[in-house]
This record gives sequence, structure tokens and C-alpha cells, in this order.
Amino acid sequence: MPDPGRAPHPGLARWQPGYWPLVLSYLVVVASDFWFVHPLTTDVLSWPLTVLWTWPIITTITGIAGIRRTRRALRESAARWSGRGPASTTDQLIVVVPTIGRHDTYPALKRSVLSYLAHLPPCFPRLRIDIVIDEGCEAAGRIAALAARSELIRLVVVPQRYRTANGTRFKARVTNYAHELRIHEHEHRDDVWVLHMDDDTGVGPDTAVTMARFIEEQAHAGHRAKHLAQGVLTYPREYAVNALTWLADSVRPAEDVGRFSAWTGSGTPRAGVHGELLLVRASIEATIGWDFGPRSIVEDAEFALIFSARYKGRSAWFGGRCYGASPASLRDFVRQRERWSWGLTGLVFNRSLQLRNRLLLAYSVMSWVVGPITNVAVVMLVSLAVAERNTSPVALFIIPLWALNMAYTIWMYWEGLRLNAAVSRDGRRRWWEPPVVILLIPVFGMMESVPGLRGFVKFARRTENRFTVIRKPT
Repeated sequence: MPDPGRAPHPGLARWQPGYWPLVLSYLVVVASDFWFVHPLTTDVLSWPLTVLWTWPIITTITGIAGIRRTRRALRESAARWSGRGPASTTDQLIVVVPTIGRHDTYPALKRSVLSYLAHLPPCFPRLRIDIVIDEGCEAAGRIAALAARSELIRLVVVPQRYRTANGTRFKARVTNYAHELRIHEHEHRDDVWVLHMDDDTGVGPDTAVTMARFIEEQAHAGHRAKHLAQGVLTYPREYAVNALTWLADSVRPAEDVGRFSAWTGSGTPRAGVHGELLLVRASIEATIGWDFGPRSIVEDAEFALIFSARYKGRSAWFGGRCYGASPASLRDFVRQRERWSWGLTGLVFNRSLQLRNRLLLAYSVMSWVVGPITNVAVVMLVSLAVAERNTSPVALFIIPLWALNMAYTIWMYWEGLRLNAAVSRDGRRRWWEPPVVILLIPVFGMMESVPGLRGFVKFARRTENRFTVIRKPT
């Protein structure tokens, strides 16, 4: 939350993803497409566009299924806990916060840690917060002083000489050190849960309550108990220092309540997970670990794919939110997306992972990589360049599929903006934000897809991979 001790906006308690933006967008788009369609021919652009603009339909259908699943999950959870008051659990919660420990990232880390101290203890009497840093990091003194403020905080210092068995580097290396330390301390038990958080991502009272309720439900679920869960990553407006990247990140909470809810909530997180607000049972995490080798730069996604292969049906989605910050600049936004694409492409070709899980990832990466040539603005420019204005598909039945893809894209930015505004200080969208976020969708498409293509090319060229830590807005 923007202020660690402040209650969330009242409207959040009643929030659930809406259908009407999706339905309205679909009707408008499909009507427009049929109105402007040329007589069906096989012109130079017809077949390429038929394939490229239809390609994301599986993601779209999955996302729509996720919307339905999210609405049902929120209703059922509210009904189960109606009249029971806030939840509290006797299971232990260990919050793991790895940080690069630079001076420019310290204020965001402090904000996040204070939110854990403010909101988690009432629901988790057995709480510990592990801040994980490399030995000799730049802001070590300031971080040590922060850790000394509460007995609930433990500072875990990773020795410079520490090496994993597989030579893992970057964030996964320090995460694996903390993981091995917990095993050494006999904390890899069924009644211990590990909450993985980024150093710029805080929690609110809703986060604590929904996690405690989830953990309590698993204690009585028997053989149906879940071992991994994830909620929704949101971006309060007051955390942002760049309006463009904040609006562009509207897509991320929408993905969580759509596509990620569909996969993780159905029990198998084949679409991956985020590195923050990732709740894992310690005994299960001990069987996987984080030692994925020197080329791993998206360790959260790799963990999810291994979990999917070993523990089918054992993941869940919960309605709690965490509160992060969008990249501080367009350059940081591009670097972030490029790293994701680079790392995910590597997982597609990682033969140690189960093939069926890699196939879904390959489909998603391909959708990302071809983004620059499927962008509406780019297609219009190409059609002018080749003097071919007919962008109709090869068959009429394709038009409803195109319209559904476009309507779902509009829904993601509309609904994501609605949720990001709801978690902000005033709890509402400003009058100009909805029309602007819709008009900028072609721009956001290029902001997402060009780095995706760059990351793919860097992997194909076998460029040395790097884990780029962007600036943390405060």
C-alpha cells in the first residue's frame, strides 16, 4: 500500500473483474470489421494477417475463462468466510526479500518492509522477514539498520564465495542461499510457508487476510491441499514517476485476474508465476530449490514449470493484492521486458523441462516475438507501402476471432487501469485516463513487443545473459 499503515479504499472489498467492457468492445469491433470488410480475396496481406491476427486466440479464450474463474473464486471465498472475521493462522510465514542492495533501491525496500511489519503480524503470529543481500553490497549499512528496527526481521548475508552446485547466478543465487539456510535450520516443513517478494513490492491488510485464509483452508483440505498460490500484482498511482509506463502496466493486473488465474487457479501454473506474492509451502519448495544453472534469469517461471510437472493440480489463486511500482522510465520498461523475453525463450529450449509445459510457453513467446509485425499501426503502414489496402481475412468466420482478440486486449487495459486506480490513494480513475489508455494501446503494443523481439534475438545470437535490475521508483 502507498502508506504502510493505511486501510485500503472501501471499494476494493467489492471489486471483481467486469464483463461489460469486454462485451461492448467485442460488439463494436465485430460490427466495424463486418462493415468495413472488403470482398474476400486472397490479396498479398490476407493470408499473413489471417494467421498472425488469429494466433493469440488461445490466450484470449484462456483469459476470458480466467475472468469467469476469478469472479467465482472471489464470491466463493467471501461466502466461506462470511461472518467469521479476519483470519489468523498458526502456520509459520517467512517473507523472503532479496535485494541488490544499492542506495537507489533502498527507499523502495524500506517502504516494502514497513508494509510487511504493519499488516502481516495480526494474521501471522509466527512471522519472520528475511532480507537477503550480497556480502559487501552498497547499502549494507542502511539495510542492517532497517533490520535492527524489529525482531521480526532477519538479515541474511550471502557470502561472496558462495557458489551453487549448478553455478546459478544473479537473483536465483541469493534466493537459493536463503533456501538452503532454511533447510539447514529444519524449516522445510508442511506448516511453514515462504512468501517470495520483490524489494519494491509491499502488502496491505487485504494481502494478509487472503493469505491467512488460504493457508487455513489448506490445513483442513487433506489430500486436496494446495502447495503454491499467487494473487494479483497492482500498481498504485502514487508509486509511479512515469505516467506512460504506469498506464502501460495496466495490462499486468489484468493478466493476473485473467490468464494467470485460469492456469494457476486451476491447479497447474503452466503460464508461469511472478517473483512477487508467490506463496509456496516450504516442504515442497525444498524438493525444487532455485539452483537452475548460470543461464537462468527468469527463475520464477522455471520454478513454476517444474512445479507443474511434479505437483499437478496443487496450485491455487487468491484474491489478495501486492503493491508494486512501474518502471521509472521507458528505458527501464524496455530493459525489463527484454530480460523476460530473453529468459523465457531460454526456457522454451531447455530440454530438462517437460515438453508439454514448454509448448505452451513457446506459443506465448511466439505471440510476443511477432508482436511488432502484428501491430495495427505497422500493418497500416505496410499496406500503404505495398499499395494494398485490403486487410480482410481469407474467410468471414475469422472476423469474430479477430474481434475477440482485440476486445480482450481492450478489456485488459481498461480493467487493469480500473484496478490500479482502485488501489491508489483516491481510489478512482481520473477523467482522462480511460480514453488515453485505450488510444495508446497500439503504442503499448510496440513497447511490449519490440523488447520481446530484442530478447529473442539476443538469445538466438547466444549473447551473454544478464540480470538487469531497474531503478525502483519511490
